Parts: sequence; structure tokens; C-alpha cells
Amino acid sequence: MRHFKSLSELHRENGLPDPEHPMLSLLRITPGLVLNFSEFTCDCYLVGIKHIKAGHWLYGRTKFDHEKGSMVFWKPRQVIEIENLELEEGGYILLFHEDFLLGNALQKEIQHYAFFDYETDEALHLSPKEEKTIVRLFESIDSEYGNNQDEFSKNIILVNVSSILKYAERFYKRQFINRQALNGKTVTAFNKLLDNYIREDKFMKEGLPSVAYLASALNMSPRYLSNALKIETGKTAQELIHIALITVAKNKLRESEENVSEIAFSLGFENMSYFSKLFRKEVGKTPKDFKKQLLN
Repeated sequence: MRHFKSLSELHRENGLPDPEHPMLSLLRITPGLVLNFSEFTCDCYLVGIKHIKAGHWLYGRTKFDHEKGSMVFWKPRQVIEIENLELEEGGYILLFHEDFLLGNALQKEIQHYAFFDYETDEALHLSPKEEKTIVRLFESIDSEYGNNQDEFSKNIILVNVSSILKYAERFYKRQFINRQALNGKTVTAFNKLLDNYIREDKFMKEGLPSVAYLASALNMSPRYLSNALKIETGKTAQELIHIALITVAKNKLRESEENVSEIAFSLGFENMSYFSKLFRKEVGKTPKDFKKQLLN
């Protein structure tokens, strides 16, 4: 699998002109533009707004959702494949090398945007009004990118990139809220899956249930699942797993003659101190103190 360290390599691979900046590239979609890339990784971020006419785009080996008005994001070193991708005129694709962010506050901020870890079928779908907002910001970047760049250009471009990401986070939350019926089903399916894991006592064989395991069973990325659950329940997937495990532990402490270490091991905890710390966080006391209180 090929790895691109620079934007110029990416451009040349697809017959595109060299970017105006060695670490920043902005493509405005024009008629006849067709993109093709075999599986690759790169050191770049991508933020794009596009209407797909034909072809496919895979991110993390998942095919992209082709609905109109979608935004797409990728981060460095994710597996990408693009085959005969033809886009409708008017969209934008912004690529920037991770080093372009050095020395800017966005270098840290960008790590907190969960949607860079979403799968392609969890894309952001914009309303017409939202799309206009995002397009205006891309146009502002386009204006700086296409003119003679000066000492202010980089900061102006990054301010607009930061605004795009902040709006994307807002619009994703709207998307979750608008899909509450779907999210409700997600919570139900998540709880059912977790309950089955506990009832079938998979701890000894599979270990602690992980967010990645449950997300995979629900055909979601871990970050998307956690964000959907957070909107619906106020808690992340990991927090809900912890609550369920501690509930089981409390029942075992009440009903079983096993000691605390045996109970922790039976629930898949290999680290006793981690179990005690988690129990105390959820219950307010250590498992030993909880057990003593029951005996008294």
C-alpha cells in the first residue's frame, strides 16, 4: 500500500497541477474531474463538501454514503481508496499536511473532533442553509488560496478551517438530535447487546466488553456510537459499560460467597486495582467496604 508524505505526490498521482502551497491544497470541483487512487495512506487531513455523481470512496475500508449535501473528513494515516469518483460542480476538497498546523492552536483542537474517526457511512448531511454556511467559509479559503499569499494568509485560512470544524461539530449534534428515533433504537440495541454479553457470561472467554466490540456488532464506529449514546443518555458507551459491570459486581458481592478478587476476575478484570478504582468511582466506596457493609 502506498503512503504519500506530501501533497505534491498526491496531486501528481492523479494528474492534478501542483498545489499553490506545499502543505495546503484546495480543489474546487469542476466538470469532468474524476479521481482515482488505489488504497493509500497519507500524512494529511481532508475536509470536503461534495455531491457524488458516480464512483466510490472508501475510508477505513467502508464505502462512502452518496447522499447529497454530505461533508467528509479524514485524518492522517487512514486507509483511503477512490475509484472513478466523479463529483458535481461546486464542491470543495481541502487537503492540508499535519505539519501545516504546527504552532497554531488548531494543532491541539483538531484532536478533539470525533468526526475524524467516524466511518464514511456516518457522514454529515447538511441542510441547504447549513451547506451555504460551509460553502461561504470554503470560498473565503479559496480567495486566500488563489491570490498572492502573504504573511497573513496562513492564519486567515486556519481561522476559516477552525470555523468549518466548529460548525461541523454543531451540525453533527443537530443530526444526532434529528435522528432521535434512530438513536433510541441504538440505545436499545446497545443495551440488549450488553445484557446478552453479561447473561451469557462471556467475561472469562472474551474479557471485558469493549466499546470497539459493541460498536462493531452494531455496525458503527466507536466514536459515532459513543456520541449517539451521549446525546440520548448523557453518558458515553464506556460509561454505560462501566455502570453495567458495577451493577453485576454489586449483585455478586451481595449474593456470592466469592471474595472480591474472585469476583473481579470472573468479570474479566485482570487488574484488581483498576476494578477497585472503578467500583469506588461508581459506588462511592471500595468493593471490600461495600461487602463489609452488607455483612453488618
